[in-house]
Amino acid sequence: MLHQYTVIRGGKIIEPGMVDAVATDILIKGSTIHTLGSPGFTVPESSRVINAKGMLMHAGLINGHTHGHGNLAKAMGDRWTLELLLTAGPWISGSRTDEDKYLTTLIGASEMLLKGCTACYDLTYEIPVPSVSGLEAVRAAYNKAGMKALVAPMVADMSFFEAIPGLLDALPAALRSQVEKARLAPVAQTLSVLREIARQWTDRDDAKVRLALAPTIPHHCTDEFLTGCRDIAKDYGLGLHSHVSESKIQAIAGMRKYGTTLTTHLDKLGLIGPDFTVAHGVWLDDRDMKILADKGASIIHNPASNMRLGSGILNIRQVLDYGVNLGIGTDGATSSDNQNMYEAMRLSSFLSKVRGPDWQNWITTKEVMNAATVGSARAIGLGNDIGRIAPGFKADIVFLDTNSINLIPVNNVTNSLVHSEDGRSVSAVMVDGEMVVEHGRLIHVDMDELRYQAENAVLRLQKANSEMRELFYRLEPIVGSFCPGLAAEPFHVHRYGSCQCQGHYH
Repeated sequence: MLHQYTVIRGGKIIEPGMVDAVATDILIKGSTIHTLGSPGFTVPESSRVINAKGMLMHAGLINGHTHGHGNLAKAMGDRWTLELLLTAGPWISGSRTDEDKYLTTLIGASEMLLKGCTACYDLTYEIPVPSVSGLEAVRAAYNKAGMKALVAPMVADMSFFEAIPGLLDALPAALRSQVEKARLAPVAQTLSVLREIARQWTDRDDAKVRLALAPTIPHHCTDEFLTGCRDIAKDYGLGLHSHVSESKIQAIAGMRKYGTTLTTHLDKLGLIGPDFTVAHGVWLDDRDMKILADKGASIIHNPASNMRLGSGILNIRQVLDYGVNLGIGTDGATSSDNQNMYEAMRLSSFLSKVRGPDWQNWITTKEVMNAATVGSARAIGLGNDIGRIAPGFKADIVFLDTNSINLIPVNNVTNSLVHSEDGRSVSAVMVDGEMVVEHGRLIHVDMDELRYQAENAVLRLQKANSEMRELFYRLEPIVGSFCPGLAAEPFHVHRYGSCQCQGHYH
């Protein structure tokens, strides 16, 4: 039930850069913050009262890049590069029913809410093409949990093996034959499905769960496919999100295919603008960043995934200095193993320090917190609605219990949030003025039932995808040697944490 007025009494607000939290009462009208005032200020007599004594409050964190389909495949891999993860895709994400798509999304939404995240940009994937019913299952899962989401079906018209120059030819004939059977749907078919999905979603009044499009990796798509996605996005006012220069292999493949960087090519095709979001962007160069800044685009930093997959280290200071909007994400549970935005903030701060000893180039905790709220909000198209505790913004608020060991003591509240918090202090979470987590427990999701369903789904999918598992292990040594060989080629920027000389790291 949405109350006309709700007042939160007795808590303290954290804003990016604060040293000390400020005691503030919050008056909410419907789903929107109406007034911030001194403790005890006068509110309408009929107001519902929430006691936040002993709580620190911050705006809900916003996960700028994740993959809801990955939660049923959590922690399936260990020493996987990005390219090995893509090779494993049919094994770890295949044979999904609509019920599985609902379940995997609900698992991720549940984890994010329990760890202080109230909205996300979800690049979900269906094999072989997106479906109306599959995306309806995703939408239903977010609505069940009570979380906001921008859902972008991840699409392409070329397989991973077709997109990496020389890789198909490197496969033995028998393996090449098996891989070629898994071709993606023709351009016209996928674009037709996307246009119908866009039509249906824009006709629906659902403010919490909206649609975007995700041409997955630029060089996995023909120009006809990319411009088709561009046109659908323009016709229906949708955002576009793509994995751009995530790994050095992507960057080199783009140069071989286009003679330019991936970003320059996308710009020539007219995809880059204020509604365009780059996932990762590790291997972007100066010109790429200038293009993104000039066009008002966003970059989402995914530090856990970039380290986990050995993709490299994004130069965050460079991103900010160019004026590109920066958000933060967890990436999917197949490449970061959790959906913890507190961890993503902590790693973002720490990873900037690994680049070198000049502390003035390190990003501040204020910049990190701002990226995980205001920056990610802008990337998902809600920069004027969420990401802040301020009048006119939606009441998406996280309540942290100051009795948590993470917050004992608090010497600098912004530093504590970014460097010390891991999610265990979350006591309650509010989305649009209504509680979805109370006393550390989800209100709308039965965790026992969620675990039971997940365990059964995993057992069934393991059996259903056993042939794809065996195919992956046959492909692994070939992909695992070919792609690092490609990455050893010279490139004009360096983003690894070590120098690489003749295939050896020093």
